[in-house]
Amino acid sequence: MGNVFSAGDLRLYLSNGGTAVFVDVLTLAVSELAENPWDFRFAALLARQDQSVMGRGAVGFDLADLDWGRTPRERAAAKDFVLRVIDLALRRHRWDELDYFPPYAEKYLRRFRELVEGFDPATARDDGESFPGPDEAATASCVRHRVLGSLPLLEGCVFCFAG
Repeated sequence: MGNVFSAGDLRLYLSNGGTAVFVDVLTLAVSELAENPWDFRFAALLARQDQSVMGRGAVGFDLADLDWGRTPRERAAAKDFVLRVIDLALRRHRWDELDYFPPYAEKYLRRFRELVEGFDPATARDDGESFPGPDEAATASCVRHRVLGSLPLLEGCVFCFAG
């Protein structure tokens, strides 16, 4: 059992453990870079990938289901943000704070970067459910772990639930 992150026909399949690592390292990066409303919505999407809350093997998303924006400029900014998050994670941002070493995280991130890089947000179909709305944005930070989470929807962050 595992989880799928996709861009149309392209897929990143991760085991449940791989998904936890993937979400952890992206959460550290997104928490550092989020500035705009769309960024905080993307942070909330990542928080929703927490298997300790949502269930093992019950997470994942397709880039085509997300609301990337209405204009070419909005879509380009959103895509650039996701790529910057991935790139910061690839630079091992705050990995020294993890209580484990993620040996395959770079492989997962590089594959996800390929999916995002090759994806054209203008082709997205925004299913209206997969991407958190503006009122669901992750604007609260877990004081203990210094990362964005889905507070008050969830009573903690991905690191609170892991330990």
